Amino acid sequence: MSTDHTFPKDRDYSSISPSARSLLLLKGLTDIPFARQAAELIIYPEKYKPDFNLKNFVFWARVLHFENRYKSINQLLSGLPVKNILELSSGFSFRGLNTALNNDVYYIDTDLPEVIATKQNLLQLLMHNEAIPKGNLHTLPLNALDKAEFATITNHFPGGELAIVNEGLLVYLDTNEKKKLCHNIRNVLEKRGGYWITADIYIKSDKNLLSLTTNDKLQRFFEEHRIEENKFECFEAAEIFFKSEGFLIDKEAEPDYQSSGSLKHLRANASPEQLYKLGKTGRIRASWRLKLA
Repeated sequence: MSTDHTFPKDRDYSSISPSARSLLLLKGLTDIPFARQAAELIIYPEKYKPDFNLKNFVFWARVLHFENRYKSINQLLSGLPVKNILELSSGFSFRGLNTALNNDVYYIDTDLPEVIATKQNLLQLLMHNEAIPKGNLHTLPLNALDKAEFATITNHFPGGELAIVNEGLLVYLDTNEKKKLCHNIRNVLEKRGGYWITADIYIKSDKNLLSLTTNDKLQRFFEEHRIEENKFECFEAAEIFFKSEGFLIDKEAEPDYQSSGSLKHLRANASPEQLYKLGKTGRIRASWRLKLA
């Protein structure tokens, strides 16, 4: 498979990739399918030794946040009569593997070439001794902002509607880049029908517990990639933006923290005051299922 793809010369998208590794190590502390196994593989030959008694409130708030974000995509996919699924910028998430193992779907998992090369190796190890998949899984390189590449990838799917999903992509894109992505997705859905499920409806907030500490790698990464600047001003502004790009909200995921495996670790390692403060922060993110207007 060729990985010789052209990317914008004025933007280094490859620098985003280390975040996928960091996020996987966080997700390894959850019950997300294959997250723990993948975390162990990616850190090898070091030992992956999660400390479930770590007294770090911000750390556990982050774990809970990202676990809930992952599961919100599954919630919005559930019940859709769609067998073609395209995941954009999936990083080291293995939703595609878990979905194809258990469902009759045609799933294409995509990200930048260097991430995909590593992920394909991990998939070979994770699928060892697994049952025969019920569906089809393809893991391919894609720059989601490239119109030609996007069209080429979606042409792989058999007939039928398409569900396009993404988690952790829009916060890396400025407004013009978001518009490019919307254009590519809209073009495909106009031809095939289907939905766009995004977990990236982040709004600007001075109460974001995910960034309370400034002297850590994750926060420095946020600053380097202008994450806060790329968020929407508010949920209403996000809805107006998508409407201007030809999309309407079909459904919003319901927060379901009680089903999150990491909630018990947050509760065990946080003070009553910290839990109270977390409950008062309000929403900073939403997951939406969008359809064409």
